[in-house]
Amino acid sequence: MIPEIGHLALIIAFVFAMGLAVIPMWGAVRGNSAALNLAPTLAMGVLLFVGIAFAMLAVSFLKDDFSVAVVAANSNSLLPAIFKFSALWGNHEGSLLLWVLILSGWMAAVSWFSHGLPSVMVARVLSVMGMIAVGFLAFSLLTSNPFERLLPNIPLDGNDLNPLLQDPGLIIHPPLLYMGYVGLSVPFAFAIAALLGGRLDASWARWSRPWTNVAWGFLSLGIMLGSWWAYYELGWGGWWFWDPVENASFMPWLMGTALVHSLAVTEKRGVFRAWTVLLAIFAFSLSLLGTFLVRSGVLTSVHAFASDPERGLFILIFLALVIGGSLLLYALRAPTVASRINYTAVSRESLLMVNNLVFTVSTIIVLLGTLFPLVMDAFSLGKYSVGPPYFNAVFVPLMALVMPFMAVGPLSRWREDSAARWLHELLVPGAVVVVFALALPLLFGARFNVWIALAVLLSGWVAIGVLKDLWRRLGVGSGYGLRWQTLTPSFLGMATAHLGFASVVMGAVVVTQLNEERDLLMKVGDVEFLGGYRFELTALSRQAGPNYMADQAVFEITQGDKAIATLVPEKRRYFASGQMMTEAAIDGSVWRDLYIALGEPVEEGAWAVRLQFKPMVRWLWLGGALIGLGALLTVADRRYRRQSTSQSAAIAEATGLAG
Repeated sequence: MIPEIGHLALIIAFVFAMGLAVIPMWGAVRGNSAALNLAPTLAMGVLLFVGIAFAMLAVSFLKDDFSVAVVAANSNSLLPAIFKFSALWGNHEGSLLLWVLILSGWMAAVSWFSHGLPSVMVARVLSVMGMIAVGFLAFSLLTSNPFERLLPNIPLDGNDLNPLLQDPGLIIHPPLLYMGYVGLSVPFAFAIAALLGGRLDASWARWSRPWTNVAWGFLSLGIMLGSWWAYYELGWGGWWFWDPVENASFMPWLMGTALVHSLAVTEKRGVFRAWTVLLAIFAFSLSLLGTFLVRSGVLTSVHAFASDPERGLFILIFLALVIGGSLLLYALRAPTVASRINYTAVSRESLLMVNNLVFTVSTIIVLLGTLFPLVMDAFSLGKYSVGPPYFNAVFVPLMALVMPFMAVGPLSRWREDSAARWLHELLVPGAVVVVFALALPLLFGARFNVWIALAVLLSGWVAIGVLKDLWRRLGVGSGYGLRWQTLTPSFLGMATAHLGFASVVMGAVVVTQLNEERDLLMKVGDVEFLGGYRFELTALSRQAGPNYMADQAVFEITQGDKAIATLVPEKRRYFASGQMMTEAAIDGSVWRDLYIALGEPVEEGAWAVRLQFKPMVRWLWLGGALIGLGALLTVADRRYRRQSTSQSAAIAEATGLAG
């Protein structure tokens, strides 16, 4: 009965989404206030019934209802309860339901926090999001029903959850990633609503910007957690593989980065209006493209969920409708939102435009590298593989190009500035960074190379720019005391995110250049030295887990006479599926990780072992966390708080959305 309740709730949610897609938009066209005011209620209705459906599927998993196909395929009676719950989104049907739940949550949040906006604008935004919900609910009901029964042949037990997904990181990673993916639908909906109104100005950007920052922040945190999961769970010790599905989440992040900065210019100066709308359309379109790549079966990946051409065709049609419809509207309305404000080549606007162009070109490069093998294969033109050498060769220089502008941008002035003033502001800090970078051979000795020097130079330059801006805002040395009130959440968020980016670059370059790795055979009593540490295999044993049997190796790690850590890597065999999984053991610190992965038994008493010394690798995830948290911090800025009714009327008149 529980699955039937969930299925019914999903059907009712679809009806509410249909009403949300049609009624408020009709009210906006006809000026019907009753239809406009119905939008928040309909959005809440979608959330309520999708929430009920999600809860019913969760109960089915927790109660081991193997009459439900998705439960039988992705769970097992021996699975720990926490993984039974996360198994809900560890499959195609359940993850799609989570996607729709998060989308309905975003719709409810927009309706709740937008009381200060004109009702016609809120109605149009929610109606556009309702159209997206209709597409995904139809996809779920027609091709991916999560409540489909296995009758009358009900299995006694389930097939088990993929061992790769039986990990705490995979409990948090998908919801965070989806929060970012789906959250980009909000700026997309605002952009379409503004286009329908005929004008786009600073007021639109001000209200769209916090939603964009939150979505981008969640996407940053989701990607960071996915990288961390791949690092410790796959047993390879890598943190980024340019996997097509990794790229599918990375492309919206790159375009979202350009959108975040472009919205700042539109809000502050009223420029880049048409460009900002286009970025909002492309960012969400890339999120939909990522959905197509993951669920269509056109690629093979450890991340991919489905391999059903029917599902892929549905998403492809939906993708064409969303992108085609929004670009058609843009083509019709773009001339009405063009900016007419001038600025010089030496100004903050110009620097942010460079930022936009670099991130847009980077997105195109990743997109081409991801789709090229698929297109060639689709047209029977041969099998091609585009891997890390391509991406590193073309993507890394672009990121190096954008970093010099990151330090200058926050210190520059709007509309018109001078290179002489930039030089005055950053000459001394820049000289300090250059001297430090050149002094690196004294610190690293034979391990020093030019790439590390360049990373220190660029990362230090970004950090110096942030600190210089902080110094200037606080008025240090002015004689009037420190101006703490100038440190707004918007500034602090920007500074945190920029420092996070510098940390990511520093960690990525150092670990890439100085990583030490050794694959070897070891028996109990064997000793190996790596990175200045002594690794001794002291014991081998077998331990039973809740739903697996594990071979464990005990390593004692010392440095000189000092005991550093005891690490216990495992090789697990899961009972239900018979799959083997490597569980790496890691001793981590800010400056280095010691990483041990257990391979296969090779001969009597000997095992294949991978030892790795990875300097500064944690700076990658620390930086990713700072980027995400910085983005979330910006929404605490007081200018994003609810506006009064009089302000709303002014916005309505300014944006042309009052009728």
